[in-house]
Amino acid sequence: MIKTSSFIHGQKERKVSNLFFRESLLPIVTVFYALPRKNTMNLGRLTMGEMSMFLIPWPLLFFFFFFRMIKSSKKQRLPPGPYPWPIVGNLFQMGKNAHIRLAEMAQVHGPLMSLRLGQRILIVGSSSIAASEILKTHDHVLSGRDVSRLLQGNESTVHNMSRVFTSETDDGWKKIRNLHTSNIFSSKAMELRVDMREKKVVEMVKYITSKGGENISIRDVMSVTATNIIANITSSMDLVDFEGNGIGAGIVDTLRRFAMLGTYPQLADLFPIFGRWDIQGWSKKFMKIVEQELGTIWEDILNMKRNGSKNSSDLKDFLDTLIENGSTHQQINALMQELFSAGTESMSFTTEWFVTELLRNKQVMQKARDEVMKTIDGNVVKESDLGSLPFLEACFKETLRLHPPGPLLLPHRAVQTCEVMMGYTIPKDSLIMVNMWAIARDPSIWDDPLSFKPERFMGSKLSYKGKDYEYLPFGAGKRMCPGEAMASKTILLVVASLILNYDWFSVNNINLEDIDMEEDMDVVLHKKEPLHVTFKLRQQFKTC
Repeated sequence: MIKTSSFIHGQKERKVSNLFFRESLLPIVTVFYALPRKNTMNLGRLTMGEMSMFLIPWPLLFFFFFFRMIKSSKKQRLPPGPYPWPIVGNLFQMGKNAHIRLAEMAQVHGPLMSLRLGQRILIVGSSSIAASEILKTHDHVLSGRDVSRLLQGNESTVHNMSRVFTSETDDGWKKIRNLHTSNIFSSKAMELRVDMREKKVVEMVKYITSKGGENISIRDVMSVTATNIIANITSSMDLVDFEGNGIGAGIVDTLRRFAMLGTYPQLADLFPIFGRWDIQGWSKKFMKIVEQELGTIWEDILNMKRNGSKNSSDLKDFLDTLIENGSTHQQINALMQELFSAGTESMSFTTEWFVTELLRNKQVMQKARDEVMKTIDGNVVKESDLGSLPFLEACFKETLRLHPPGPLLLPHRAVQTCEVMMGYTIPKDSLIMVNMWAIARDPSIWDDPLSFKPERFMGSKLSYKGKDYEYLPFGAGKRMCPGEAMASKTILLVVASLILNYDWFSVNNINLEDIDMEEDMDVVLHKKEPLHVTFKLRQQFKTC
């Protein structure tokens, strides 16, 4: 496991011989001596047992792929990259936390890099200039989405039914985007739901207070809070309480399994020769979660609405709009699944990183506390107060810099072949990633990039609105995360409320420097070890 702290200035001093073995000899040796055992390898998801099904070194297959790869490479000037081996390409060089490994490769091969995953070409941008090329200059042809072949059948119940699972940014995609914007993410829609969001955060504070100083998992309480905020926007009801009960009981765990499964590499996508065969049984597992586990929740809520059950709010919610528009159950299922899977985990994991960084940096925490205590009168934070907390927002921005929710963003796909910086070619149907994690640690952009220094954002015009390509925690361009405003307001509201109401203590008073900061990544970057904190109610609020 490569630690985060290994990405430092000394990367370029790595010995050539070690790099050659690691990027050239090791992968092919691994392939030809692979045994069918449970040894998790590349991309953190594909097991050697699964790979051994098709990596038998048949001479004809070997030479077919080898010469086809050479012929293809001669036709187009791809960006530089590590040497791709026949059949597997660079698959075994990615590692589990691919954002770290790709950042290391970029130190050797440059800010725009090409790799091969099986027969697929992967283009990775690891600088602000490369990010601008991909997400701005050529966004019109590089903003496709790579949807697994296994989900693109004629009877698919997810393909082209939501923003994430729509292949191209065509009229259908624009219709879905406008539906989201007008009903959920616009300024007007956000303002209509501000009281609800504040209420859900107050409920979280009351729950933590009721635990009387017990150890609290930040990830867990924030997951419930985020789930119920999205649930009230979409269906005007809570799905689950802090004890795990409710119509959506188990939804948090289901969404976690869904995210992990969604990043599992498919042989049908890496090697077109396997076509639509679901060799790994992935499609069956994926659709079971979408249609049965999650789909049952929305179906129960729809039945309640159609039977005239009264909402907890007089406002028309997202499901009301979808029903009025005549949306099918499959369309509703896809849209709801997308909103919950994209929103709950990004908010809960980012809040966990935020709290962790404040705990580890005492002086920063004291400054944030002083600002909150000076600004807020009483024990309830309002969203209208957030504009008066510039240092806390700077802490949030710094958290997003070091721990972006999507370090590689969701992969794009080239809908056309195009020529980019330095005359390089990105072929049609290439996968495209932007390594925001690497850009946020670029020493040519950031002073002391590995340190948590919120002061760097005080007085800075950098924002997370997708305009500054050295800082894009929510992405940019057509595929930018539409929920940036809701996520940022909610997380700031939660953390400000925790600072205002409680004194924070690490579990068992462990040394704060010893808090495990190891990362794990599937769709969202999260702490490998969940953070537990003891919250003790401040003296002045004990009689409230």
